[in-house]
Amino acid sequence: MAAQALRVSRRRILARAAATLLFAVLGAACTSAPYTQRRQLILLDPAEEQNLGATAFQQVVSKSKLDSSPRVLDPVKQVGERIARVADKPDYRWQFVVIDDAATPNAFCLPGGKVAVYTGIFPIARSSAGLAVVMGHEIAHALARHGAERASQTALAQMGGEVLGAATGSDAIMEAYGLGAQVGLLLPWSRTQESEADHIGLILMAKAGYDPREAVAFWQRMEKADRAATNEFLSTHPGSETRVQQIEEWLPEVIPLYEEAKRAPVAPLPQIASAAKR
Repeated sequence: MAAQALRVSRRRILARAAATLLFAVLGAACTSAPYTQRRQLILLDPAEEQNLGATAFQQVVSKSKLDSSPRVLDPVKQVGERIARVADKPDYRWQFVVIDDAATPNAFCLPGGKVAVYTGIFPIARSSAGLAVVMGHEIAHALARHGAERASQTALAQMGGEVLGAATGSDAIMEAYGLGAQVGLLLPWSRTQESEADHIGLILMAKAGYDPREAVAFWQRMEKADRAATNEFLSTHPGSETRVQQIEEWLPEVIPLYEEAKRAPVAPLPQIASAAKR
């Protein structure tokens, strides 16, 4: 009986300690995403985050084949620099590169303004306006600090699992917690971040002088190019129909920004043979 009472007491102490720690973390690390003002929990210091971004960027670039030809790099730099100006991040050291990989229809922006565009996105973007859609989306991820937010969420989820395991001593409960955290917590947050990047990306491209209505056609083309469609419930990205519907709902908000902006010249992108073009 004494041993059982001791185990129960230990579990209660661990649970209370976890709750106390969690409340302290939540109180100290809450911030808001730009433009949307969504509340976030971020444990990583911005300076450290940017250092990590710069390091990761150099690692990717060092292992990639870059295309520095003006016909390919210039459109990316022109779109990127316009978006960077309206992003208004004087602490960012913006850098734009093109990775010669026609089989990868993608782009990314790491903390601190380190942007890479794969040539595989060109056939889907088609023009500088389409390029503004994908670059605005990726830059929005960096502005909203989604990488740091996701890392913070994962750290808290792991902490919760460790405390629960120590308190219960049950492998079955630990397995159930792991599945619940992944499906019920981390994946929905990821979809929230993707939708938020769509929203902020529309604002950025509109303020930079690119027609935000191009986003509907771009994401429809991206959906057609995506062979590996995933059930939305178990995906980190919103489904195509959900994404387009959300964008159409945001257009009345962002079109006035486009109307007020100095219009950006829109030109077709270079023709690049891509495995993503079907």
